[in-house]
Amino acid sequence: MNIHPRMLYTYVGSDSHKDTHTLVFLNCFHEKIGEITIGSAPSEFPKFLKQAKKYLQPNTSFVFGFEDCSAYGRAFVKFLVERGYTVKHVNAVKVALERGSGEGKTDSYDAECCSKVLINEFDKLPNANPQDKYWTLGNLVSRRNSIVKINVMLKNSLHGIIVEHYPYYKKFFSTLVVLSALDFYEAFPAPYLLDGMNEEDLYQHMKSNCKGRFSTKKALLILDYVKQSDIKKTEYQEVRDFSVRSLIRQIKSNIDEMSAIDEQIEKLMVEFDYPLTSMKGIDTLTSAQLINEIGDINRFKSSASLAKFAGVAPLTYASGMTKLELANAKGNRKLNELTYRIALSAVSPIGPKKMLLNPIFREYYEKKISEGKSVNKAIKCVQRRLINIIYNIMKHNKPYINPEVAYLTD
Repeated sequence: MNIHPRMLYTYVGSDSHKDTHTLVFLNCFHEKIGEITIGSAPSEFPKFLKQAKKYLQPNTSFVFGFEDCSAYGRAFVKFLVERGYTVKHVNAVKVALERGSGEGKTDSYDAECCSKVLINEFDKLPNANPQDKYWTLGNLVSRRNSIVKINVMLKNSLHGIIVEHYPYYKKFFSTLVVLSALDFYEAFPAPYLLDGMNEEDLYQHMKSNCKGRFSTKKALLILDYVKQSDIKKTEYQEVRDFSVRSLIRQIKSNIDEMSAIDEQIEKLMVEFDYPLTSMKGIDTLTSAQLINEIGDINRFKSSASLAKFAGVAPLTYASGMTKLELANAKGNRKLNELTYRIALSAVSPIGPKKMLLNPIFREYYEKKISEGKSVNKAIKCVQRRLINIIYNIMKHNKPYINPEVAYLTD
């Protein structure tokens, strides 16, 4: 007698945290048959397998689902994969949708919802493959992303003080965190410190003490705006000056740290045979971010499955004569954002000459616009085509051949 393929497994969903793993066992009919909570130490993993045997259904084998395959769950996933078990990477958004407004949010219920998604989406879920090089790259990328976020907060804090001292500060420098700007505000956090200086004095001071580019023209511009503003020394001025310098020291330190991380990322990238930087618009950092989100490309059977993972493939809703294609919010949002940025840069004209990095993508974008699609939907179509290219570059290790640069004509 033939049996349904889903009846061949006992399904185990997990909810991983820093100190514990909670695992819930279901049969193919979504019936809960057991639950185990263990500590996160690797010494706990063999004990878990011994306990789990009592929940293994007759004539089945275990299949595991993990939302977290790269952080708290990574060591456990690696342990299971090395022992020949099938482990699937379960999308956290789908688990959240499965949980809905059910029994609230507990470790047990989260693990049960993970098991249900594992059953329902078994053939569509990618296999977990926690290779060390991907994990190491992920750590570097995550660390860099964290520093970027911190520097954004520091920049916002710095703006709040600088705008009080220099109302016209945006006239001085193109951005608040270019090196010349940071050097200047660290040396002169408030205008009173410029009293008695002319443009040559300021230029010489900056030339001798700062690394950023600075000119006498810039010095004159600053002094003119400072004179117009007529900002005087205020109460607690020394404390405010300290705050400015403290913020700048942190920002500079973070910039140096990001440079060091970039060097490590560049060294590690030689371990990956994915020539993604062959495509214009994808630099080393963007390539590392793509690999971090995608992982081993062999997890995906086709570019269509990668597109679905990225949330680029649209969802179709049809009823009667009505048919709608809506954006897919269930995919990997970071990968979706990355491909959106690349697609946008590929179709957008650059500079006063309106140079196009990828005229083929631009032509495809204009075709979708002419068909009546909105700008966002047209970009989404470009993303979908981009996913095909990224998949083939990674799958076959072949560089992308860029079309010749063109210029947008009015």
